[in-house]
Amino acid sequence: MTLRSWVRCDCTAVHTPKRVALTGGPGAGKTAVLELVGHLFCHHVRVLPESAGIVFGGGFPRDSRPDGQRAAQRAIFYVQRELESTTAQDHPAIVICDRGTIDGMAYWPGPGSLFDEVGTTLDEQLARYDVVIHLRTPRIAEEYNVDNPLRIETAVQAAAADQRILAAWARHPRRFVIDATMDFLVKVTQTMEILKALLPSCCEHHAVSIPFVDPHAGPAVG
Repeated sequence: MTLRSWVRCDCTAVHTPKRVALTGGPGAGKTAVLELVGHLFCHHVRVLPESAGIVFGGGFPRDSRPDGQRAAQRAIFYVQRELESTTAQDHPAIVICDRGTIDGMAYWPGPGSLFDEVGTTLDEQLARYDVVIHLRTPRIAEEYNVDNPLRIETAVQAAAADQRILAAWARHPRRFVIDATMDFLVKVTQTMEILKALLPSCCEHHAVSIPFVDPHAGPAVG
């Protein structure tokens, strides 16, 4: 399932898709950002749902024991990989993934590595994504949103997961790290500006202008 775009675009070009992983710890604001994408960009920007949400929301056991955790992360990896393959014939300009295959590293309990288990390598998985945007989890417990019924982490656990995810993606050559801010619109604006820069010229003029850009706040790269 993808979010519907409200922006009209008459472009009929066959694009070479750029795959973007939007990641970060629980409560970082990914869902809100992705909801806005459908309102600000044309239909050539596709959004894929979170694989973990599909897996756990569909009834996969959420087991805290190591065997159960390993089974869940293998399932999430395979769903993520196949989900990304569903856009191949549509030729979108940008495919935005709600997390990526690398995120499973942050939740793998050991022993060994997730990628050994599923027959791949970290380098192979990093190469799947053209750009990574990491939204940091709020550091203040009062700002941590627990409205998502599938979110079971406390604010402390969410911050720890955010740090593990940050480390997992550290070797990606085009990673943007967007820090948590008191004004969430600043975070949103920075993310949208990165995405706008990835649009092909035929779609760029269809993107809706973002009126709340903070010129003094910029995402860290690396």
